[in-house]
Amino acid sequence: MKILRTGVVAVTLALTGVTAGWAENLPRGDAAALGLDPARVARMDATFGAMVDKGMTPGAVIMLIRDGQIAHLSTMGKITPDGAPMTEDAIFRIYSMTKPITTVAAMMLVEEGRLMLEAPVATYLPAFKDMTVVTGETDAEGKPVTRPAKGVMTIRDLMRHTSGLTYGFFGAGPARDAYNAADVWSSENTGIEQANLLASLPLEHDPGTTWEYSRSTDVLGAVIEVVSGQSLEEFMTARIFEPLGMTDTAFYVDDEADYPRIAEAFPDQAQLGAGDIFDPRVRKPNQSGGGGLMSTVHDYAKFAQMMLNGGELNGTRLLSPKSVQLMTSNQLEGIVPGKYYLPGPGYGFGLGYGVRLADGNAPSLGSKGDYNWGGAAGTGYHADPAEDMIALLMIQSPANRGPLRIMFKTLAFSTIADSHLDD
Repeated sequence: MKILRTGVVAVTLALTGVTAGWAENLPRGDAAALGLDPARVARMDATFGAMVDKGMTPGAVIMLIRDGQIAHLSTMGKITPDGAPMTEDAIFRIYSMTKPITTVAAMMLVEEGRLMLEAPVATYLPAFKDMTVVTGETDAEGKPVTRPAKGVMTIRDLMRHTSGLTYGFFGAGPARDAYNAADVWSSENTGIEQANLLASLPLEHDPGTTWEYSRSTDVLGAVIEVVSGQSLEEFMTARIFEPLGMTDTAFYVDDEADYPRIAEAFPDQAQLGAGDIFDPRVRKPNQSGGGGLMSTVHDYAKFAQMMLNGGELNGTRLLSPKSVQLMTSNQLEGIVPGKYYLPGPGYGFGLGYGVRLADGNAPSLGSKGDYNWGGAAGTGYHADPAEDMIALLMIQSPANRGPLRIMFKTLAFSTIADSHLDD
C-alpha cells in the first residue's frame, strides 16, 4: 500500500540509530512444535468460520504467534460482502488498535526527553490550561452547568484515559452531549484543531480521578505533532512504520491499486454511533491517534511482536524494555472506574493497554500481565508475555464485535497445549 513518504524519514532514522527497510513478515513455524494443539487450532477455525457463514461478518483473518513465529494463520469468508475471498494481505480499519501505536510514538518522545509524562497537557497545548467539569445539571437553556476542574490533566492521564475527557458517539450525559453538539468527531478538523475544540468543552470528570474511555489518545496525537513538528502520519511513518516494515499501515489508502484489499462490513453492521465506518479512500485533514489507522494482520503482527520483545524487532529498537514494562503495568491505583469500564473485570489499565491483574478473577482465558486492546470495527489484539503468545483478529463488523472478540480470545488461548508456565 502506498503510505505517506517524507523527506525527513532518512534523516530521522539516521539521527535515532533506527534501521529502515525490514519488510519481511514474521517467520512461520509449526503449531504443534510451538506448543499448540492442532485439533484445537482446527476447532478454532471451524467455530469462527461458522460465525462467518452465519453472516456475523463478511470475513476474517486470524493469526496466532508463539515464541516469535506465526504458529497459525487462516483466512475465511470474503473481503467485502459481495467480493473476492478473504486474503492475508487484506487491509482493515483497526480503529482503537491505533491507540497502542500512538502511545508508543509518544513514549519514544518521552525516552528522548522531549515529552514528560507528568507534564500538564497545557504545556504543549495551551488551550487546556483552564478546564471546566460538568456538574450533571443543565441550565434553563439546556446547556450543561460547569465548575472549574480540580487537578491538572497530564500526559500520563492522556495515555491511561484518566484525563476527564470522554467520547460522544456512545453513552449519555451532558459532556457527551456537548461533544456531539460541537461535532468533535468531524474528520474535517486536523488533530490540533480537534484538540483545541475539546479544550473548549467541559470535562466529564476531574483529571486524574476516573478511568473513562475517551478522546485522550486523539489529544495525545496532537501533542506528538506539536512536539515533533510533524504530522502524526509523518512521525509514525518515519519512526515506527518504516523501521518495522509496516508498509500497509497508514491513515488512508491512497493507491487505487490497493482498493480491492480494503475489507468492508455488511451494510447493516457498519454503523458506529450516528454514522457509518469511515472511507479510507478519501483523505481528510484528521489523522486520529485514537482510531484512524488502516493495517493488515502481518503489519500489526510486527508491531505486536516488537512490544512482546520488549521494544525491539529484528535488531530495530523503538523503545527500552523499561518503557514497555511501564506501558503494560497497571496505572490505575487510586483511580475509580467511570460509566463504561471497558478493560473489564480482572483488568487494570496501563499506558494504551488493558492489563490483567491476576491469573484468575476475569471472565476470559489468559495469564497475569497479559495485555490487550481492540477496535470498534471488531479487530482484536491480545498478548500474553507469560505464554510468549499473541493472538490477532481482523474483522469488520461493528455490530458484532463484542461476541466475536470474546469468542476469539477463548478459542485462541485454548489452543495452548504446552504451557510455558509449566517450564
